[in-house]
Amino acid sequence: MSLTKKILIALILGGIVGIGFTFAPSEVFSPIDTYALTPVGQIFLNLIMMIVVPIVFVSIVLGTAGLGDPTKLGKIGLQTIGFYLVTTAAALVIGLGVAYVLQPGTEGTFDVENANFEAESTPPVMETLINIIPDNPIEALATGDMLQIIAFAIFIGIALAFLGEKTAGIYRLFEQVNEILIWLVNVIMKTAPYGAFALIASAIGSAGLDAVGSMAMYMVAVVLALIIHAAVTYSLAIWGIGKASPIKFYKGFFPAMSVGFSTSSSSATLPISMKTAQESLGVKKSISSFVQPLGATINMDGTAIMQAVATVFISQVYGIPLGFTEIIIIILTATLASVGTAGVPSVGLIMLAMVLQQIGLPVEGIALIIGVDRLLDMLRTSLNITGDATAAYIISESDKRKEAKTAQSTK
Repeated sequence: MSLTKKILIALILGGIVGIGFTFAPSEVFSPIDTYALTPVGQIFLNLIMMIVVPIVFVSIVLGTAGLGDPTKLGKIGLQTIGFYLVTTAAALVIGLGVAYVLQPGTEGTFDVENANFEAESTPPVMETLINIIPDNPIEALATGDMLQIIAFAIFIGIALAFLGEKTAGIYRLFEQVNEILIWLVNVIMKTAPYGAFALIASAIGSAGLDAVGSMAMYMVAVVLALIIHAAVTYSLAIWGIGKASPIKFYKGFFPAMSVGFSTSSSSATLPISMKTAQESLGVKKSISSFVQPLGATINMDGTAIMQAVATVFISQVYGIPLGFTEIIIIILTATLASVGTAGVPSVGLIMLAMVLQQIGLPVEGIALIIGVDRLLDMLRTSLNITGDATAAYIISESDKRKEAKTAQSTK
């Protein structure tokens, strides 16, 4: 049986078990979750997170150096960032549109008096941009500051590209380290079905049917917006720019999407999503190694959709209407907030707090969606990594066509 089938079966079984636990008393679920489900799920996450920093650093170095011509690096960098900003803005517009059509905040009765959420502070946008350049790259590697790691890796990669034969030994060393990391990814992936089962069963069992039921309309709005974004925005990009079948793309990338669903972390899924894009979709290794790690850090379309729907939902619950100016602020703030946000579970709640503060909505309203956020976070992550792979795929295909034209013209 293929790994994809095993993961899919594990997710289905985990969902069934999780639903079963919602009917069981807490005395039954709590010890099983504490001593079995959570440890198994956490060990799986730790195994993947163990190699995230080294694989991002090594991949970006090899990807940047592999592009060779610094002009080519600049073009691909602009294409990548441009694609991510456009799709994030599109995701926010779709999220806002779906939320206003479905009006999730007008369904049911919510106890807004007792809502309580302690938000972490999000740094200002300019501070985030300045801090991209690390003053201590070793500290950035140790703390897992992805933007700084990517910046440092790009500088190393550019140096290797310029120096060429002088640093061929160092380049070869990076390639060998990359081989070790890929081998580790393959070994870790054998544990994916068990980790996926434990994570989904724990998430559903913890949320409970009451929390899920009371938030049904909000969940429907988020899920619908995620589907529309994948079916329209990404599919049009794959078909129109990548000149390929979206169905074939999604079928090839499904193993990574399923892992993203179970881990709820773009960063944790990165090794698998890069491997799948390169082997199943034929994305050039140099482009995949540059575009996807960058996307795992700055491209959060699924999170953007959640922010849009949640903002409208909270405004409706509290009876505070949003004007045109507030909507524009939501789009701009959430798009910029996605830069520098770590690809870890439920980080969208921290970003949402910043968006709510910007437009004057009560941050306490976040408490209304915490119960089901983990479940939706799984879907958001799947969409996030799909967006990263879409960017890598269309840029890779475009690059292949340019190379083919150049080769034909030189004949």
